[in-house]
Amino acid sequence: MRSLKFNEAILEATDQMLAEDPSVLVMGLGVTDPAGIFGTVSGLHKKYGGGRIIESPTAESGVMGIAIGSTLVGMRPIITHQRVEFALLAIEQITNQAAKWNYMTEGSKPVPLVIRLIIGRGWGQGPQHSQSLDSWFAHIPGLKVVAPASPRDAKGLMIAAVRDNNPVIIMEHRWLHQTFGPVPEPPFATEIGKARVVREGKDVTIVTYSYMVLEALKTANKLAEENIEAEVIDLQSYRPLDHDTLLQSIRKTSRLITLDNGCIKFGIGAVVISTIVSHDFSALKKAPVRL
Repeated sequence: MRSLKFNEAILEATDQMLAEDPSVLVMGLGVTDPAGIFGTVSGLHKKYGGGRIIESPTAESGVMGIAIGSTLVGMRPIITHQRVEFALLAIEQITNQAAKWNYMTEGSKPVPLVIRLIIGRGWGQGPQHSQSLDSWFAHIPGLKVVAPASPRDAKGLMIAAVRDNNPVIIMEHRWLHQTFGPVPEPPFATEIGKARVVREGKDVTIVTYSYMVLEALKTANKLAEENIEAEVIDLQSYRPLDHDTLLQSIRKTSRLITLDNGCIKFGIGAVVISTIVSHDFSALKKAPVRL
């Protein structure tokens, strides 16, 4: 199978969805810039024109409202915030509008919206633009939240998100953009809400997501030198959370370590641990560890 970079996989998925469905739009600050938002939308404005690749002003709340409104008349927008913190200016629209319309209208007005939020430290970002606020969005009923860790899943989750009738947040780590991996060329969807065992083991379970999957695999290789076989689980999606895969692994290894991209307090790892403890406390031989 051919190999693509993570950012190329996102670009290909977006291109294929634009070609497949004329209701798909791309919106955001920098979508027509030559840099193409780290190469993830490069050339799309030339191919599809300004009617479908829409450069937005620095008015995050207003643009998010336009995107939500467009879904109510049949469009399926993909909106990108080059830093997760930019989306905080639109948090009311996301949590009080996008997440709630489906419930308020008894399903008659779903909001098929994809919101790409880019995380990860980089040049010039400073403390205000380098946070990982994954758990913020995972708190909100009505939102789905995914975090791909490989080029294959970057494409598969993007396609699944566009086809989904719910608002889907994609947490996208910029340190992954230049990583390589095998990616099928035809369009395909990665199931939202399904975790993936990326390395099998019997002694300890390491649960993580996004860029930290790479760190977990390095750790597992190091542990193997000490005859400790770690099982590594990539959550891929933490709303909804795949309870079954987590429990199946813990019942095998009886030990749990969680790795968060952001703060450990009130983070994704805390939810994973509470899920295990509340479903099958007896499966654990040792107290879980959060890192």
